[in-house]
Amino acid sequence: MNKLFVTAIFSFSFMAAEAQKPMNNIYQSDAYSLSKDKVTQGAFEAVALSSTMLHSNYQSPVNLDISPDLSFKFSINGKDNEMVSGKNHELSIIAVNGQFETPVIRFGQQLKAQKSLAKGVFLSPDTKFTIRLDMREVLAAFASKGFYTAYDGTKIYKADFKGVFVAGSISPLIWDFDNLSNHKELELKDTDSDGIYTVTLEMNKAQEKKTTASSWKLTKDVSAFPQYKSAVPMMDALYNLGLEEMENAVEPDSTFRTGKEWAGVWTRDISYSIILSMATLQPKVAQYSLLRKVKNNRVIQDTGTGGSWPVSSDRMIWAVAAWEVYKNTGDQSWLTKAYTIIKNSVEDDLKNVYDPQTGLVRGESSFLDWRDQTYPKWMQSADIYASENLGTNAVHYQTNQVLAQMAVLMKDQTAAKKYAGIAQQIRAGINTHLWIPEKGYYGQYLYGRQFKILSPRSEALGEALTVLFDIADQNRQKSVIEQTPVNSFGIPCIYPQIPNIPPYHNNAVWPFVQAYWSLAAAKTGNAEALIQSMSAIYRPAALFLTNKENFVATTGDFAGTQVNSSNMLWSLSGNISLIYKVLFGMDMQVNGLVFKPFVPEVLKGERTLTNFKYRKAVLDIKLSGYGNIIKSVTLDGKPLPQATIPVNLKGKHQVDIILADHKTEKSKTGETEDYFSVVVPLLKKEGALISWGKVEGAEHYQIIRNGKEVTQTSGLNYTPEQSGEYQVIAIDKNGVPSFASEPVLITDKKDVQTIVMETVAEKSTLPYQGYTANGFIEISKTKNKKVTIKVNIPETGTYAVDFRYANGNGPTNTENKCAVRTFKVDGLFAGTFVFPQRGKEEWSDWGFSNINSVKLKKGQHEFSLSFEDWNENMNGEINQAMLDYLRLIRIN
Repeated sequence: MNKLFVTAIFSFSFMAAEAQKPMNNIYQSDAYSLSKDKVTQGAFEAVALSSTMLHSNYQSPVNLDISPDLSFKFSINGKDNEMVSGKNHELSIIAVNGQFETPVIRFGQQLKAQKSLAKGVFLSPDTKFTIRLDMREVLAAFASKGFYTAYDGTKIYKADFKGVFVAGSISPLIWDFDNLSNHKELELKDTDSDGIYTVTLEMNKAQEKKTTASSWKLTKDVSAFPQYKSAVPMMDALYNLGLEEMENAVEPDSTFRTGKEWAGVWTRDISYSIILSMATLQPKVAQYSLLRKVKNNRVIQDTGTGGSWPVSSDRMIWAVAAWEVYKNTGDQSWLTKAYTIIKNSVEDDLKNVYDPQTGLVRGESSFLDWRDQTYPKWMQSADIYASENLGTNAVHYQTNQVLAQMAVLMKDQTAAKKYAGIAQQIRAGINTHLWIPEKGYYGQYLYGRQFKILSPRSEALGEALTVLFDIADQNRQKSVIEQTPVNSFGIPCIYPQIPNIPPYHNNAVWPFVQAYWSLAAAKTGNAEALIQSMSAIYRPAALFLTNKENFVATTGDFAGTQVNSSNMLWSLSGNISLIYKVLFGMDMQVNGLVFKPFVPEVLKGERTLTNFKYRKAVLDIKLSGYGNIIKSVTLDGKPLPQATIPVNLKGKHQVDIILADHKTEKSKTGETEDYFSVVVPLLKKEGALISWGKVEGAEHYQIIRNGKEVTQTSGLNYTPEQSGEYQVIAIDKNGVPSFASEPVLITDKKDVQTIVMETVAEKSTLPYQGYTANGFIEISKTKNKKVTIKVNIPETGTYAVDFRYANGNGPTNTENKCAVRTFKVDGLFAGTFVFPQRGKEEWSDWGFSNINSVKLKKGQHEFSLSFEDWNENMNGEINQAMLDYLRLIRIN
């Protein structure tokens, strides 16, 4: 044979083989780079020594050069009630002989000491920091009036005084007011009863140095699970790390542990994890875990804001997870059981959280359940209940879709039609009320009081779910992936960030959210967004040698967020999902396993997934090439129709998928710089004049009346020409808005009517304070289960109805004792009222419920407030509140 011909064949074969190898440099940005076997971020490097070994020299820089400049604030009863938001005490901790003591600081009077301007000055390790606080003015008010009036007019009653705490910017101080009362080390004490409260803290403890393990080696036997191999050692090793951490996450009782630092089963955590990959890898553990979150044949909402459900309403992601388990297993008994649970839960939600006016569902952001991390501080728990969030609505849309499909399988066509219809109402509501055409993605939520406006912030999880659940049409799906803001280290939970709020949901990236974003990017065929997103998952896992819960968006560091955990279930589930659901494109459907692979060109080559269990079959899968178009797919050497593994396949089989090496159209991504909006204006009302303090960084202000802009001004006050509900938004030089201010009501007295509750039901004898008129009434599961109120309407119109109430059954951020009641007008259902928790044993802390708007004709009407079966909260025993008065405001 001609030597030249042989050489040519060899050269061609060599070039063809080389063309199929993945590129060494997979992703490169100014922040970090990812190659086949290495992650590099500045001086830090993680190396995949093999598919079972990783090494990392990463060390968090957060404690290496801590500034001595401290911002802090005091808190009565663990609430942000000393000074206006953003106004803090400030000083530099310059220790002498290892100690530093503040001057005596008066509660409510800002200390603004000269800060250190010298370069290279850091907080000395093990500094003993003593804080001294003068509470005599507060105590004197307690003694003379029985209450102290905070800066915003809120009355803090002596009977409710539980203690005073300090919050701040340097560990062990935290900015989490909701959890301050759980940190007894941050409580100040008056040991000699002189009104001066003190606490001594140890700052910059040597043992707080933030490091991770230097190496990881697979030590568990994971051979029972699918084995993944490719020409990219880093991805192979991180897949195996995910499998090992998954084994760590299974408790002795065969339920999932949420994370290394988070014991127990949490509804949303397990559900999002099951959808990503745990239904495939651990179907039985998934079932056991899901059933652990069921009570009275209904899904349990985890403890949360205002006493849990219905303020938080994203428990229904359980339904999507249960459906994923069924599609993986085909277990008919599971289908029957899950169908009943989901149907009961949805029926309760229909009466308590659905808004017929918008077609949307009320309730807190899905998983973003830490109040001021994603909401303006003025929003009370009742306001959060009344808001209508993107991610939560995506969850309820998909829940109804799932329920409709389940109903078809259960041969209940009436139910199938009903829930499919509800799903389409939610979809229409999302696309009508939350889409922002000029941005090309969806807004965060509708919020306000009588009138709602849209927060234009993006919300990463919700954006991804609109793509994955087909809430957005194809054009909008493409736009969402191209336009939603993404930062250097990944997609932040929200964008822009909120100022003066520490990282956790704000200014943070969560790998499990990043995984859903990866799935969404793959679905739209956006290779650039996909590689960027996958790299944002692999970078932290490799450098930290564990799947962390979250990390700071601006630095990429795991230290600095308010709470974090290693071995996090939904993070590791997301890591694994990149292999199954992205590269191999596994789409579990009722009638089979469909392959829709997407391999970006930089990852081209051959990869295998062996010992993959699908129902009663075991698959060895080989995937080669790149792109998202299948050239050929065979099952045991024979063509596989529609690239679908049938549900009745049994035994061991070989699947070969060859991609067409199709170069996808180059797409855009929303990569942008980190950004913080300006703070929310604080409004004051004096007669008909609205005024506010200057907002630093604001160029002008937008005036909102009844949810619509009426004008803009560069001044600091406004005189309304009409009655209504007014808000102000600060706009910075780049046109980026703050949150809207708390609404203020400008109206004639004749348009406001109040009815004190002790005139319509038996007055309570409980010794609480702060009520108006002559008392209040108690509502519970045994007292005043139904309250009837006769109302005289002087003029036909639309009225906003709410109640002034108290609920001291728990803190604002945890537990499950939100009081819930059904509201009827003249015997007809008119809405739901919620009376969320306002502080543990703080029964003299009064606030307003949510608002129900009703159209009323002139004359007599009968209102009723009743406890119905569907108003049962997550506690099941305590469903109690105190009612001061009912308020009606004529709004048009």
